[in-house]
Amino acid sequence: MKIFVWRHNRKFHSWSMINEPNVHQDFYTDAIAVVVAATVDEALALLAQERGWLPEELKRIEPQVYELGKPKVLLQMVQGS
Repeated sequence: MKIFVWRHNRKFHSWSMINEPNVHQDFYTDAIAVVVAATVDEALALLAQERGWLPEELKRIEPQVYELGKPKVLLQMVQGS
């Protein structure tokens, strides 16, 4: 099993980025999906069952992939004011 992490931030979204993915049906600034699955296709199928996620758009973003069973820092978050 692996952990798949997709993150899409639209903070600086503008018309010049018209081809930018839209990964969720709701209006968002930052969208993060974390899924445990064996393959990326299985992870996308699981997300398709959740409200609002758009798997076809998520395919346009390369997820971070973490192997389970190996020590690893999975999340660090620093937010500015």
